[in-house]
Amino acid sequence: MSRTELVEFAAAEAGVSKAEVGRVLDALLKGIETGLKKEGKVALVGFGTFSAKKRPERQGINPLTKESIKIPAKVVASFKAGSKLKDALN
Repeated sequence: MSRTELVEFAAAEAGVSKAEVGRVLDALLKGIETGLKKEGKVALVGFGTFSAKKRPERQGINPLTKESIKIPAKVVASFKAGSKLKDALN
């Protein structure tokens, strides 16, 4: 489902305009981003938990030249599904 399809679905379900849903979706995504930056975790009970995980520096191989390269450390976002979401999918 694309962002546009999600906005259309939510607007129809809630009986509000697509513009309003779009603004709310943008605010939610910004809130999740801010929560991950500040606290490293955003929990939506039943749905799941977004968390920021540190990935250490590591060695890799350039697939074109086969030479060894250093992959820098970085922080990545991860998501763990909650029980209600898992149950809905099965």
